[in-house]
Amino acid sequence: MAGSTEMASLEESFRKFAIYGDTKATGQEMNGKNWAKLCKDCKVTDGKSVTSTDVDIVFSKVKGKTARVINYEEFKKALEELALKRFKDKSKEEAYEAICQLVAGKEPINVGVTKAKTVGAVERLTDTSKYTGSHKERFDESGKGKGKSGRENIVDTSGYVSAYKNAGTYDAKVKK
Repeated sequence: MAGSTEMASLEESFRKFAIYGDTKATGQEMNGKNWAKLCKDCKVTDGKSVTSTDVDIVFSKVKGKTARVINYEEFKKALEELALKRFKDKSKEEAYEAICQLVAGKEPINVGVTKAKTVGAVERLTDTSKYTGSHKERFDESGKGKGKSGRENIVDTSGYVSAYKNAGTYDAKVKK
């Protein structure tokens, strides 16, 4: 069978795919959607000997009767099942070793993630350097918002005249 370092990276791959797309996942159990993603991203499915249907059938076969997820041990059984289909010309051990090498150390690929684009009118409207009037006062030179001080006139109740240079020094003079 596979070496201990390869098994550790196989388990790490299992955990990464198990938590993919689910904020509440612990990484101990994997659902069918993530199992199918693992098989697709790690090139276990090739479209000929192993298809997405085969992946779903193997998942249903290894999981418990009423369960909707598989644990790491069931995951290894599922890989053994697919190894025989994927590598027909190899022995059971060699096929399992080869499929473990396909999966070990891999992580989910984010393909087709939409990136925000600012084009045309949106770019002009969100460029704070082009703001005028009262809107200009809400942002500093770098374009970062000033928050409440940019929206409201905050009254200085310190008792000093505005722009007085020695504000706050009275107590220091009195104590001497």
